[in-house]
Amino acid sequence: MNHDATHQNPATGWWTEAVIYQIYPRSFADSDGDGIGDLPGITARLGHLAELGVDAVWLSPFYPSPQADAGYDVADYRDVEPLFGTLADADDLIAKAHANGLRVIVDLVPNHTSAAHAWFQAALAAGPGSAERERYIFREGRGPGGAEPPNDWQSVFGGPAWTRVPDGQWYLHLFDTAQPDLNWDNPEVPAEFLDVLRFWLDRGVDGFRVDVAHGLIKQADLADWQEPQEILSGQEADKPRPPMWDQDGVHEVYREWRRLLDGYPGERILVAEAWVEPAERLVRYVRPDEMHQAFNFEYLLAAWTAPAQYAVITRSLEATDSVGAPTTWVLSNHDVVRHASRLGLPIGKPRRNGIGVGDEQPDAATGLRRARAATLLMLALPGSAYLYQGEELGLPEHTTLPDAARQDPTWERSGHTQRGRDGCRVPIPWEADAPSYGFGPTDASWLPQPPVWAEYALDRQRGVPGSTYELYREALRLRRAYGLGRGTLEWLASGDEVLSFRNGDLVVFTNFGAAAAPVPEGEVVHSSGPLNEDGSVPTDVTVWVEV
Repeated sequence: MNHDATHQNPATGWWTEAVIYQIYPRSFADSDGDGIGDLPGITARLGHLAELGVDAVWLSPFYPSPQADAGYDVADYRDVEPLFGTLADADDLIAKAHANGLRVIVDLVPNHTSAAHAWFQAALAAGPGSAERERYIFREGRGPGGAEPPNDWQSVFGGPAWTRVPDGQWYLHLFDTAQPDLNWDNPEVPAEFLDVLRFWLDRGVDGFRVDVAHGLIKQADLADWQEPQEILSGQEADKPRPPMWDQDGVHEVYREWRRLLDGYPGERILVAEAWVEPAERLVRYVRPDEMHQAFNFEYLLAAWTAPAQYAVITRSLEATDSVGAPTTWVLSNHDVVRHASRLGLPIGKPRRNGIGVGDEQPDAATGLRRARAATLLMLALPGSAYLYQGEELGLPEHTTLPDAARQDPTWERSGHTQRGRDGCRVPIPWEADAPSYGFGPTDASWLPQPPVWAEYALDRQRGVPGSTYELYREALRLRRAYGLGRGTLEWLASGDEVLSFRNGDLVVFTNFGAAAAPVPEGEVVHSSGPLNEDGSVPTDVTVWVEV
């Protein structure tokens, strides 16, 4: 079908077209050989990111934490976990990133603290009815002697969302028991987080990725919710929204944060991790006086077919256009199966939460071919894009990780029914023949690396024509040269077999069909894979053609 609709990105600012690279600090680079990545390791590798051509980095949490959920259980929001370094290391990283032309976004976790946080320890000590308990969501139980949880809510990680303390009260944790939810209706909580924002803004960070941004405010009556618990708030129009997600009150929190950020020089930004559907609800987080970006998870989850891709791209652009915000595209992150493996599974099957020994294994060649095509399609779309560390190497999921090595709480809490997220968090390979593939100076690695990592190592790909690393590097160079991020999208064709649009001087063409397709008129300036001898586009290949 041909479409006349042209989507223009109305907002201005660096974030509207930025390519932002997610670093998972445990798994990027280890400076001291203990097998766990750290801030000095990241700092030493910033040159790689400058050479790759990204605009900014987002760091997953590096705060003091018992690491019950890989650092998303924060014990102190104003310091650095000793595993990862010191506050001085953080300052050094920010300064050197800026010297390399890279902005720095840090992760903020405002829905819950760690159970080890001073506030929660004080709440346990102070007892029922105390001011300290009012910072969290403590309630009396139901049933005889209050022995049953206050409501039927379930944890996203499995099991009940309530845990009882020795004096009989229960506290809410939408995630792990070690992650008690904060009470955002208590003025002390928003005041504390404004101070945390100032602490990092004063140290020079360029923005915050806000974890579970749609979860802070709960429905006041904490009503029962008979449905299974998912982190996604999406509901069909005729169904009520879950009482724990996407409540209207969250927006006032972010308006206040935005006012604070706007008072700082240098265009500091807020990025929402909000698992919210439909798109019309998600874009409320990026209205002009709220956040700057929201991850487009609907896009990440879309099937690899032309109609599914057309539908999600169109819906996303129309929704963000309606509030004057850029769309923020993403294919992989630390919570999902890497797209080089996800796309190697049969199309249309339910999304898997982790892949392990004995599971149906993805087809590696198909997965990488589709991943490269999907990436070239994504990087040509107007708006901003996020990359996850290692995807520029074509890294697959570690799909045969031994179960005994798993550390994601999902594995245990699901009763070993969901493998969880460890497979996308394995330390990445830099040098094929070095210990731990160059991750660190020793063989130590907090999750075991598969032997296949050697062939994906950066030093095997740098300067090699056709390698995934060089594909990314050239795509980022051309994206900037053609102004694709701030461009417009005009659909040329979308059927069951192909997807094609124009953005400025480029025509972007992806062949989803089984048969080869004729290449659009013009000069092919980039392609995700080799073209056929007759110049036609094979299955699962994206081409960029200058017209």
